[in-house]
Amino acid sequence: MALSWRSWLANEGSKHLFLFFWLSLNVWLFGKTFLLYNQGLQYYYLHQMLGLGLCVSRASASVLNLNCCLVLLPMCRVLLAFLRGSQKVASKKTRRLLDKSKTFHVTCGITICIFSVIHVAAHLVNALNFSENYNEEFVTLNAANYRGEDPRKLLFATVPGLTGVIMVLVLFLMCTASTYAIRGVLKYQTNLEEHPPGCFNPNKTLRQNLTVPKAFEELLPDYTTEPFPEDLPVPEPFVQNSFVRVCSEEPKFQSHFPETWFWISGPLCLYCVERLYRYIRSNKPVTITSVISHPSNVLEVRMMKDDFEARPGQYVILHCPRVSTLESHPFTLTMCPTDTKATFGVHLKVVGDWTERFRDLLLLHSNQDTEILPIFQQRRYPKLYVDGPFGSPFEESLNYEVSLCVAGGIGVTPFASILNTLLDGWKCYKLRRLYFIWVCRDIESFRWFADLLCMLHNKLWQENRPDYINIQLYLSQTDGIQKIIGEKYQALNSRLLIGRPRWKLLFDDIAKCNRRKTIGVFCCGPNKISKILHKLSNSSNSYGTRFEYNKESFS
Repeated sequence: MALSWRSWLANEGSKHLFLFFWLSLNVWLFGKTFLLYNQGLQYYYLHQMLGLGLCVSRASASVLNLNCCLVLLPMCRVLLAFLRGSQKVASKKTRRLLDKSKTFHVTCGITICIFSVIHVAAHLVNALNFSENYNEEFVTLNAANYRGEDPRKLLFATVPGLTGVIMVLVLFLMCTASTYAIRGVLKYQTNLEEHPPGCFNPNKTLRQNLTVPKAFEELLPDYTTEPFPEDLPVPEPFVQNSFVRVCSEEPKFQSHFPETWFWISGPLCLYCVERLYRYIRSNKPVTITSVISHPSNVLEVRMMKDDFEARPGQYVILHCPRVSTLESHPFTLTMCPTDTKATFGVHLKVVGDWTERFRDLLLLHSNQDTEILPIFQQRRYPKLYVDGPFGSPFEESLNYEVSLCVAGGIGVTPFASILNTLLDGWKCYKLRRLYFIWVCRDIESFRWFADLLCMLHNKLWQENRPDYINIQLYLSQTDGIQKIIGEKYQALNSRLLIGRPRWKLLFDDIAKCNRRKTIGVFCCGPNKISKILHKLSNSSNSYGTRFEYNKESFS
């Protein structure tokens, strides 16, 4: 199974190019800041005092600023959904790059954690150097009050140090934020013209430490740079390249203006505005129209909400205060509102405390597996709030001429909304052939959407397009030949296979039937299946067919 560079570039190229750009930006910013503090004249005296710790602390701080700026952007779900559905982002590769937002968010978070450790360690060295290298000539430059002062006082008895320690503890607890320990105590020189770094001050420095020849004092004005007289013995530190630099005033130092706000304020404001918008949008509870209990512990909830619009493949976040005040969960829409019906719905697998309590509240005092009541006769359901919808890669399945959709168990939910959309009408979409593969462990699971599959199958037969959708159902665990019970499911029984799909043969068959075409591969299921499909999508075939891989990842 050889790797196809053409397929690899289609699936991985844009991701790795963006990663390379981001990595290059971090390296450039780190190197630029490091050199500035290592060679910049305004930091000459500070560098003499702190050494390498100054360069590392400031360079790591610049990387922290950049990634703290970027880490919130992938979490702006509304913005990502807008960009995905906007015509301004016409490139399919760019829209597919948005699917990696969660991965990029995690990458930025890990980078923040790593460089926070480096930054804090460098500032610990700086605190020690401030104490050991105390300079009586530049009192304003010193963070310590005297030589040999306990460095722990700089960390815990000063405002910058204490706030830095607290913010590092916040990072340790949250693992999503960063700061640096000492900020205001690092100063730079402002009067470089009047006091070049390392210059000779005849009024103070030499008179305090050295004997200066009288003739030398007469020759030098208050501030000059001229060839030094050869007949005068002058100490080596004050002569560079046969020129002497004489200062006219004492050095002046100024604290840095905080820069972190400049990097973070924009994304933070954007994120806060989005959270406010999402709160206002989801503040009104939905109207639950029906609750249906399906086999294998699956619950279907159908709802209505004013002005709710969604595209097939999107997901929402459900919040039920009676289940949990703070906890909420994402669920893919299995039914989207249309021009003719305002109802939308989700299917959820009952696993865990939240879904169990939610099911008990919805089916309370009801012995029926199915409860569908007219709105005016509805009993009182618990309040349910819906946040969303938000975008997902499955929206692109209708934008390919040929799509391969692979579902594992309850992973069929994003494809259910697509099938419901095709049932309402398929001619307005680019999609002309759909391969639908659904793998389940038990026969009862197929009944979740058996009616939908049969209705779509019959509709396409009536329209003389039986080849539009290729349905393959796989029962992975069975003791013998089984069938989906019911005469109306005869069309599905003929497509029911025992065992697991032979993925390599399946890809070869699809490639053979769709020569030189680009096929969208969409997967929602176990990681094992996802990895196999991802690997096969990057493999070469002899038919010139290219597979573009997509996988859902809730952000």
